[in-house]
Amino acid sequence: MVDLDNLLTDLDAESAALESMVVDLPETDWARPTPAPGWTVAHQIAHLAWTDHVTTLAATDPDGFVEWLRRATEDPHNFVDQGAKEFLAPVPELLKRWRASRAALPRALRDLPPGAKIPWYGTRMSATSTATARIMETWAHGEDVADALGITRTPTARLRHVAHLGARTIGHAFATHGRPVPDTPVRVELTGPDGGLWQFGPPDAADRITGSALDFCLLVTQRRHHTDLDLVSVGPVATEWLGIAQAFAGPPGAGRQPSGREPGEAVR
Repeated sequence: MVDLDNLLTDLDAESAALESMVVDLPETDWARPTPAPGWTVAHQIAHLAWTDHVTTLAATDPDGFVEWLRRATEDPHNFVDQGAKEFLAPVPELLKRWRASRAALPRALRDLPPGAKIPWYGTRMSATSTATARIMETWAHGEDVADALGITRTPTARLRHVAHLGARTIGHAFATHGRPVPDTPVRVELTGPDGGLWQFGPPDAADRITGSALDFCLLVTQRRHHTDLDLVSVGPVATEWLGIAQAFAGPPGAGRQPSGREPGEAVR
């Protein structure tokens, strides 16, 4: 079982890596558009600050979070955008808000009683699952910022958390897209940044996905179209999953359009 302290250390490192990309940017670069329609670099950081804030609310005041979520999801297609807008501010204040929300969340998760689960969008999550989800989202939105700034990031071992979550959420992806959740198991075999093999799912599963860990993480966070990625699927369930993979909560993501490049070819 993954240790919460280790997860929170990796979350802090992922956040620090993203901050290093933006902290010295001139304000004009904070206004650069990112691949998310209508979102600038500032929106991406504001979204992370807002999400850390509402996650802390879920951990410290579950009833308050449920009531907030009830009101927020009266407009399910816009409340995430509204949250990002709510946390937008001039750059110094935005950085202050993000740092404060990043600091509050680990304290809240460490204070949870053993075995406690907090409410989230349509589910309840443990402290470790929550920390894993925050690593995934911080990395994914960091990819949007990197795309906007023309930066190619070096993959790290922290991607294993994203890959693990992606492999665990196959049923969620099918359900979110209104499709029957398959009973067929899927094996995922990925080559990590250091050349090691990362494996998820039953070793004897007939359906499988193989390829680069980085590309699998780009797939399940919907940061690249599956035809642009160095991934191979075998079997009908694995192949269908490629087109709908989604590790994050909420309604089906719009995903990205294919670039027309060969799989594995640099997108930037």
